[in-house]
Amino acid sequence: MEDIRFTPGLLPPEAEALRAEVRTFIADHLKGYPGVKRAKSWSGADPEFSKAMGARGWIGMTWPTEYGGGGRSFLERYVVLEEMLAAGAPVSAHWVADRQSGPLLLKFGTEDQRRKYIPAITRGESYFCIGMSEPNSGSDLASIRTRAEKTADGWRINGQKIWTSKAHTAHHMIALVRTRPQDPKDRHAGLSQFLIDMKETKGVTIRPIRNMAGEQMFNEVFFEDAEVPADALVGTEGGGWGQVTTELAFERSGPERYLSSYQLLFELVREIGADAGPAEAAGIGRLAAHLSTLRQMSISIATMLERGETPNLAAAIVKELGVAYEQDMPGKAHDIAGISPRTGGGDFDQVMAYMTMAARSFSLRGGTREIMRGIIARGLGLR
Repeated sequence: MEDIRFTPGLLPPEAEALRAEVRTFIADHLKGYPGVKRAKSWSGADPEFSKAMGARGWIGMTWPTEYGGGGRSFLERYVVLEEMLAAGAPVSAHWVADRQSGPLLLKFGTEDQRRKYIPAITRGESYFCIGMSEPNSGSDLASIRTRAEKTADGWRINGQKIWTSKAHTAHHMIALVRTRPQDPKDRHAGLSQFLIDMKETKGVTIRPIRNMAGEQMFNEVFFEDAEVPADALVGTEGGGWGQVTTELAFERSGPERYLSSYQLLFELVREIGADAGPAEAAGIGRLAAHLSTLRQMSISIATMLERGETPNLAAAIVKELGVAYEQDMPGKAHDIAGISPRTGGGDFDQVMAYMTMAARSFSLRGGTREIMRGIIARGLGLR
């Protein structure tokens, strides 16, 4: 059984000092930004806002300065993310590149790849998506069938990805594909990652998957004889499994795992007001206490990452508990307020209506709840 620890962590003074600066930036840039747009949280996009964040040095904050990064701590980055998400800032355009793709390229990419792609990410000008899940594979990445075959000049890719967030706006995808036949004795062998130009590569087709709210967050991506150069390979040919599991660890424990429904809690408190009855106060109190506990668990993991540790099991637990909290929020808000969203209503009605439709998709991000529970069970020695 793996060691599971959530040692209480504290944000250092230099990180807390950054909080006021971020709040001033948000107040200046999001004045009059409506609640229903804030409810989109890290799925809302605004390229100009991303550029403004890049100009402040808040994208790639922990990355080396030689590539345009900020050279700052994970805990300082945590404060920036927390403030952005609590405010419902439109950070989606650069989100994946900042959280996962940049760190992956810094860890496994070539020097040429780092110098070519990282600076544009830090400026908020280059967006990435992740090609992992496939039809009939879901989040079981070891069973993917998209394949890349070696050619004289590089690689030829054929197959399909699904549930690819923001593929329609991304400049690049880092895709996990099979470069060798599946080995029944080692399902994780023979997988590789490729960096694919989503705007220029012929043979790439993107089709939207709209959620109940009518948004195009997810996509299907088809590869039909899509040719990529030899230097598109990221890391080691056949070593993709180890790389992709490292990449997933970047996305499972941050504040986005418990703040996606925060705007609804905010609007609920405003709706109930200062005259809350005992039952309403108790319900809101339980939601606030739950949120505070998840935050402390998340900060604990952030402090472990800052020390160079890899708390993958603890991160999976935060992701599972956080998704449950976020998805339960619309129902609990309905029960506490005692009303359903009203047509033509105010911010509370609009935000509750949106969250009711959008929250179901939250468990698809970063691995389904079934996958998380499998990881946790293995870590506990239960399977």
